[in-house]
Order: sequence, then structure tokens, then C-alpha cells
Amino acid sequence: MSSSIHLSSINPISFRHSNRQVLSPLACHNVDVREPDSGSSKPPALRQNAQSAKETIEEEKRVLVGTYARAPVVFASGKGCKLYDVEGREYLDLSSGIAVNALGHGDPDWLRALTEQANTLTHVSNIYYSVPQVELAKRLVASSFADRVFFTNSGTEANEAAIKFARKFQRSLHPSEEQPPVEFIAFSNCFHGRTMGALALTSKEHYRIPFEPVMPGVSFLEYGDTQAATKLISSGKIAAVFVEPIQGEGGIYSATKEFLKALRTACDSAGALLVFDEVQCGLGRAGYLWAHEAYGIYPDMMTLAKPLAGGLPIGAVLTSERVAGSINFGDHGSTFAGNPLVCSAAIAVLDKISKPGFLASVSKKGKYFKELLVKKLGGNAHVKEVRGLGLIIGIELDVSASPLVDTCRQSGLLILTAGKGNVVRLVPPLVISEQELDTAAEVLLDCLPALDGIELK
Repeated sequence: MSSSIHLSSINPISFRHSNRQVLSPLACHNVDVREPDSGSSKPPALRQNAQSAKETIEEEKRVLVGTYARAPVVFASGKGCKLYDVEGREYLDLSSGIAVNALGHGDPDWLRALTEQANTLTHVSNIYYSVPQVELAKRLVASSFADRVFFTNSGTEANEAAIKFARKFQRSLHPSEEQPPVEFIAFSNCFHGRTMGALALTSKEHYRIPFEPVMPGVSFLEYGDTQAATKLISSGKIAAVFVEPIQGEGGIYSATKEFLKALRTACDSAGALLVFDEVQCGLGRAGYLWAHEAYGIYPDMMTLAKPLAGGLPIGAVLTSERVAGSINFGDHGSTFAGNPLVCSAAIAVLDKISKPGFLASVSKKGKYFKELLVKKLGGNAHVKEVRGLGLIIGIELDVSASPLVDTCRQSGLLILTAGKGNVVRLVPPLVISEQELDTAAEVLLDCLPALDGIELK
């Protein structure tokens, strides 16, 4: 690998192997999962539940719908960036519950906000007003492009709401037309959710085909294809364009500023709405409060979820007044969304994440980690790219990442896959330390030989 590679904060780092180097095999499978000593910060009473992991796994098979191919581990507790299973083994968590636990596990300020609110009022429904919901909305509006907020319970629900809002907006904009713009644009490698509308916007066919027919009127274009997007938007048939500034599930691909700017310009010209899905890349993950701030391009709507309430279910649509003005009483709703408990937790998260010093630390640690990964892993023949921004990082491999994920877990490190299964997705808690990132890089390096002998993709 050339020593002159430029480590851009957005652009991927490529490895071209003219002479493919393979690291010597290491006894990674024999690495002991760390067992904290008596002086460690391991949470107490981990073994109070006598039920073994094997028993839990067997019982899960009998009582739950089989929608998840779970890893064979049962977690009992967590603290900071560490998780502990029912046997008391310790794991360094670089998955964060799929980019949810931004403040790690058991953050004291989050816990305090949660317990105080739970002792006061948890739920009243949206028939009534509640102070935490209004306070959270005020904070989101004050820290973003938006004028209004609609709360949901998840990211897919946020995207469903944005779909409805886009169509209602277009009907309000074209009241005399029998057929206003109702179609949508989404992009290759995108993921917007698993409910029927959001599923229709998700590019992977294996998610959609078992449940067809899904919502019609969605065109999938190549992510970054400015010309094709501009042409289709200008047709006048498009209600909204949905795009992730940084794709998470799709493989940690970052949009270019030119692409997002072209979408913004084309939408403005045609009267279409631009929707940024920041469910995974937003709320500090990229080193900015909102990922689109890295580009200086702003949407009409933005969908949020994962880290907003630090592990409790919440989603949100942030929207301009122009769009919100087309929505009337009864056009949409939710029983649970924005309840006092979840909004109090979200206020605690947002107040921490939105501080400039916190965001600067995410950027600094992201740059440090990416450089470290290049240094330690870049010489391996299986590693093609390291890419991402802040603490949403992908390592593209030329083989399936699953053996590496499994071996890392056996060695006490939790990581994820993305893309076509050949990308390692690293989304640690935003509070992770550089020392913990050092540990993660070492485990990844030690476990890379698990990829040897795997068929090339």
C-alpha cells in the first residue's frame, strides 16, 4: 500500500494489491474472551439468573417468530462501551445496538432523566399535551433546518410519515390536478425500513420480493448518478427524493457534495421534496450533529431514529414549515410516539451529543480510528477499502465478512456487517475512548486470518 494515500474524512481509502500480501495465521480462535478481575468495573450480580445461554437460545426458538438470525450470545448487562453475557464474559461493543447506544450503556445522565420521568409520568398519548415532548421538539428545531417535528417510534415509521407528508404536500401544491406528483426516487444500496412504504423505498430485492406488491411508483437510481436523478426529477412526476447522506446498511458509502447539491437544485426546480434519511448517520455519528452539515446542503424533511433516545424506541420527522403547513388534524398519528418517558431520555441524549466539544471529539476519534485501521489492516490482501466519516466506518473486504465477525465476537469484540455482506461496519458508542479503539484494532488484526481460505467475491 502506498504511503502517500490521503486520508480524507469523506473519501474512501483504497488498497490496490499488485503483490497480494497475506498475513501469517494467528491463533485467533484461541484468544480468550476477557474475564474481568475482581477489581474491574464489571456490573455485579451477572450470574443471578441461573438460566444458561443455551437454555435461553432454545426457549427463544420455541416462543418467538423466527425473523432474526441471532449470534449465539445472551447479554445480561452493559456499562460504558462494554457488554457482559450471562456467563460474565466481557465484550467491547462496536455495534452499539446497530448504531443506537450513542452514549454507551448505562450513561448516568440518561439513567437519571429516565428514572426521574418514570417516577413522574410515562405515557398519556397524543390526545393530550406533555412538557417533555414539546421541550424535545424545541431543541430539535433550534439545532436544525427544521420548523416542525413529528414523532414516531422508529426509523421505518419516520420514513412512512415522510412518504405521507410528501404526497399530502403535493396534493396541496397542485389542488386542481387530478394526478399530482406521487412517485418517489431512491438509490442503489439504500435502506429505509421494513414496513410497506419504507420497504418500497429499499433497494435490496430480497427484502421486497416476499411481500410484493409493495407501494408502486418508486424508481431506483444509482447512488451518485446526478444526470439520471436530475432527468427523472425534472419529469414532474416525483413527489420526493429519499437519500441517505451516508449509507449505513448499504455499505458505508458517502454521497458527494456535488450529488446532493444537484438533487437540491433539481428538486427546487421541479417542486419535488428532498428527504434526508439520517436514521443511522445522523445525531453526531458522522462528527456533525446532522450528517448533511458536512456538505452544506439542507433538505425539506429529515428522518431520525436510532440514537435519539439512547436505546428507547423513538423516531422523528423534521420538516420545514412549507411542508408542515399541508398537514391537518388526523392526517397521521401514533398512540405511543413522543411519550414523556422516551422524550425525557432523548433530551438527555441530545443535550450531550449537540455540544460542540462532544462533536469535535467524535471527529477526532473517527480520524484516529480510520488512520489506525489503515495502518494495521491495510497490508492485508482481503482489505479493499476503509471508508466513512466520524464513527461510522466501513472496511470493505473481497470476501464475506461473516467469519471475521464471528471470530471477533469469540475474541470479545462486537462488530457488524453491511453492504452485500462483505463490509465490516463499525459504529461504536460515540463516547468510546482511543484506548478502546486501539483494542478493537488489535483484535481485528489478530482475527483477520479467519478470512483466509474463504472464496473471493
